[in-house]
This record gives sequence, structure tokens and C-alpha cells, in this order.
Amino acid sequence: QVELVESGGGLVQAGGSLRLSCTASGRPFSNYAMGWFRQAPGKEREFVATISRNGNSADYADSVKGRFTISRDNAKNAVYLQMNSLKPEDTAVYYCAADFKLSLISTTSASSNYDYWGQGTQVTVSS
Repeated sequence: QVELVESGGGLVQAGGSLRLSCTASGRPFSNYAMGWFRQAPGKEREFVATISRNGNSADYADSVKGRFTISRDNAKNAVYLQMNSLKPEDTAVYYCAADFKLSLISTTSASSNYDYWGQGTQVTVSS
């Protein structure tokens, strides 16, 4: 069993920045690829970013490319999402997720592939 706990959400003005963190426990952290997803009110959950087990591969949704950066620290069992130039449309609950089926350098944007999910952290961007 893996437990994921997100933190770092909050209220920020448009153009501002936030850094989300997700810490994991229960299995060696380097055993799983990580992803960030988000869900806005009335909308389906959508892919934001993913990073491979070794941190050398990453992928982003087109809507966040150039603004968001995913990173991980396997020694700290943590994955991060640095969010810059935030827009009101980034408002959502952000979830981290873990996939332990992938190879060392693979990533996936499909939410159905992920095995464990955190409880989410709210990000609100005011205009």
C-alpha cells in the first residue's frame, strides 16, 4: 500500500506562483512513476504532468507547458509541481498519483494507469 499526501495549495493572484508537494510512504519511492492531475468544478479530472521513476523523463499537458515544472527527489520520497504564471483557469483540486508498473524512464498521462492517489490540494487563482 502507498500513501500519498499533497500540500502547498492555496489562493494566489493571476500571474503568481505556487509549489505543490506530494510525499509518499509505503514503498520505495523510486519504484513508481508519478503524475499530477487536476479537477475543476463540474469538469473531469485531467492530466497535468508526469515524471519517470528516475526523474529523467517528463511530460506536460499543452495547457501548462512552459509554466509548470514537475520534479522529484527520491531521497525525500517527494514529487513537486512548480506552477508559475498562474491563470484563473488553473483553479482546481490538484492530485498526485503513483504508477508502479512503468519502466525506469517511462511516463504516462493516462489516469487509468495510476495505482494510488492522494487526497488532493485546492489551488485557487483569482483574476
